[in-house]
Amino acid sequence: MDHFKQGQFEAKLAEIYQKSSWLKYEIALTDFINLFPVHYRNGKPLKPERPAEFELDRETFLAVMVAFRFSFN
Repeated sequence: MDHFKQGQFEAKLAEIYQKSSWLKYEIALTDFINLFPVHYRNGKPLKPERPAEFELDRETFLAVMVAFRFSFN
């Protein structure tokens, strides 16, 4: 587990949250970040999945995927 990359990913998630016009009315920042825990398999991070407990629009989820790729590749 790479704590630097994890922190970088969480910072990118916070940016996505702050730029969104609607997320702050629906979910707290910490809850938003917690929707995307990083799981590892054989030492490699697995891509986050779309959360079942909170409905995200396509654009926001794609931004999360880009943030993940930026942070872990």
